[in-house]
Amino acid sequence: MKYIDKIEHLLPLGYIFLIIMGILKESVFFYQIGINILTYSSIMDILISPIATLTSNPIVLIVIVSIFIFHYYLPQMLLKYEHKAWVRKHFELDKIKKGLSEEDKKQQYISITIRVLASFLLSIFLGYGLAGGYFISKKIKTNKLEYDYKLSYNTGESENVYIINSNTEYYFYVTKGSKTIKIAPVASIKNIEMIKNKILDN
Repeated sequence: MKYIDKIEHLLPLGYIFLIIMGILKESVFFYQIGINILTYSSIMDILISPIATLTSNPIVLIVIVSIFIFHYYLPQMLLKYEHKAWVRKHFELDKIKKGLSEEDKKQQYISITIRVLASFLLSIFLGYGLAGGYFISKKIKTNKLEYDYKLSYNTGESENVYIINSNTEYYFYVTKGSKTIKIAPVASIKNIEMIKNKILDN
């Protein structure tokens, strides 16, 4: 029960950490295309940024859920396999004081688990932002974007575009034949037509 209680107390801090990771990912991503995303983000965008990242791709979601499940059971696994040399070396268990009770060991292992989980999440979010921003900027520079959306504005005009990203306030996109990034308020868009649907068109 103490283990579960501690996990429940850490959940709010965990979500705050995820929000920070979401902001970091978005900032790194947009920085590489010359945009300070925080100036275009609302409080709601910031709060849902980690959820938006986690649900952006089924593979990412599966990986993150798997990581959380693994780390939920990690303290118990460390307690069970602490005698193995590779476990002690990989998780630096030799730094823990000897002679601790099983409950005290579990508390130490929870702390180790939190550090390992934080490192994993930092690597994933930062890597996602760096890689995503790099490849988008490269495609814009080399004009290799696929313009698979058609934006229709309230004025009646329409354009074939590549949508880089969007939030509750703005769309960030590049129009066909241009390397200029446009930022349009959501309210100025009448509708969005998906010209190419990789799932349905196959």
